[in-house]
Amino acid sequence: MNNKIAVVATTISGSIKDWGKVKRIVPLFHQYGETDVNLHTVDSHVDARHITSELVQSGSNIVISAGGSGTFNAVLEGCFDSGRNLDDLRLGFLRKGSADLIGKVLGMPDEIEKAISVFVNAIDRNRVVPCDVIRAVSEGGDSPARRFVGYGGAELFGRIPHYTENRFIKYYKGLLSQAFGDLGPFFVGTSLAIMEKLLKTIGRKKRNWKIIADDDLVSQDYFQSIIIVNGDLGPDLPFAKSEPLGSGKFYLFAIKDIGAIKLLGQLKHAWNSSIMEEPQKWGFESFCIEKKLILEPDGADVFPVNVDGSTLECRISASFEICDKIHLLSAQ
Repeated sequence: MNNKIAVVATTISGSIKDWGKVKRIVPLFHQYGETDVNLHTVDSHVDARHITSELVQSGSNIVISAGGSGTFNAVLEGCFDSGRNLDDLRLGFLRKGSADLIGKVLGMPDEIEKAISVFVNAIDRNRVVPCDVIRAVSEGGDSPARRFVGYGGAELFGRIPHYTENRFIKYYKGLLSQAFGDLGPFFVGTSLAIMEKLLKTIGRKKRNWKIIADDDLVSQDYFQSIIIVNGDLGPDLPFAKSEPLGSGKFYLFAIKDIGAIKLLGQLKHAWNSSIMEEPQKWGFESFCIEKKLILEPDGADVFPVNVDGSTLECRISASFEICDKIHLLSAQ
């Protein structure tokens, strides 16, 4: 085999058990005959993005992200920064983080031995899944554009990364993931975001949103949460079922603000997807976007947008559109 493989790993993403996976990656690849493998450990998503760009510029055509969704998207953006044609690259997701939905959809095992075996087989047989890349842009302010795959969102969904993605919190994420599985930190972040939202809305005006899909104003209302996905992300986010990640379109799912009393019920039914069976009762709306999506809140305040586990600070409005396609290593 003549593959130049780069592995970019964040040091403390995932559970305490996951932290020990990193040192085993290269020896396991060697056992399967892949000897041109270089491991690079970083402490932040910024560093992951920077080192990925350098590695791809220097000739790495296969990059494997070892971390959660935030690490994965940092590596993805590093691929863009390199200036290389994405058709020439293969991107892998080694599950070592929380809420690693893309990794699960690609069929990547959580056990490190099985995962490396799957990667070697996928590389050898060029088993890949084409995946659309979504570009998110703030129409006001100085925030640079972000690119992501998987999920994004605003309101409750936009605030969750604040509680899950700074360095101190990553240590308690390790404990939560160890005790409650890889979605433990997500549930804690969601709970904290809900409490913050309820406290902040006492005596304050709610934020009204315009949703503009493919140049049409399709909805205007108060929303508890706004969720964007570019395809089927499996049972942990069960909305765009059976929709390929590379279909050339993406989806928005919005949950209206119908009162604090009903919020927990809305989230419960959203989590098991039963909200789609009675959308009017639970204030649920869904839209398919083929060209461009714009989220425009009233007021001039800065608002956070979730780009698959990290935050894009936006002002005036946020726009989303498919900007490219990348090939993801897959088990099937």
